[in-house]
Amino acid sequence: MEMGIVAQNFDIAQITLYVFWAFFAGLIYYLHRENKREGYPLETDRPQAGVVQGFPAVPAPKTYLLRDGTTVQAPKPEAPRSFALVQVQNYPGAPFEPTGDPMQDGVGPAAYALRAEHPETSSDNLPTIVPMRLAPDHWVAEEDPDPRGMPVVGIDGAVGGTVSDIWIDRSEVMIRYLEVVAAGSGARVLLPMTMARVSASQKRVTVDSIRGDQFAGVPKTASPDQVTSREEDRITAYYAGGHLYSLPSRSEPVI
Repeated sequence: MEMGIVAQNFDIAQITLYVFWAFFAGLIYYLHRENKREGYPLETDRPQAGVVQGFPAVPAPKTYLLRDGTTVQAPKPEAPRSFALVQVQNYPGAPFEPTGDPMQDGVGPAAYALRAEHPETSSDNLPTIVPMRLAPDHWVAEEDPDPRGMPVVGIDGAVGGTVSDIWIDRSEVMIRYLEVVAAGSGARVLLPMTMARVSASQKRVTVDSIRGDQFAGVPKTASPDQVTSREEDRITAYYAGGHLYSLPSRSEPVI
């Protein structure tokens, strides 16, 4: 056989293109399958539907070694959860209505993920989000308003509490939460900084997601100086749910 006869009988460029297409299709299949390690199989209200996982199927369980030495498996069997919801009509796909306090029950926009019950940590295994009273090397810049001591006003104009401290993220060097002493109950709750507006001229903090009396119902942290990942999600979800549930008018159609 003469040298180069293979190249004379086959189009190397075309073969290379086919190999690339096959590789790319396999990559899409792999990534789409790996994407189903959490949240699948889907839950359905149709008993005849069977296991809802789509194509491709859910991958086999894999064990991951975390930075702190613990392990987690995904996907993993999860116990069914019950929610304070009732279906408004008796047909598949009908909408649900909350039966209790939706902001506390974690339904609709107040839903949250069941993340880990420990705080986010830095590379030296220290909590990244802490109150400023535990971080004396951080302070509020002189040109910025210091919210500590300011009243917190809800969407209804009522005072829901007073800012007692600032919680910072030492990894990102930014304010994550304001610690608020709720009016009446005296409970210390967290207010996400992204949902607060600090007014230097009015000397107050305004929140347009919940009423003043609803600050007492914000999910509490187990530790006065730490917030776990799951607690962060619950707190943020509570305020987010207020955009729909804090006032009866917010649940009604715009038009």
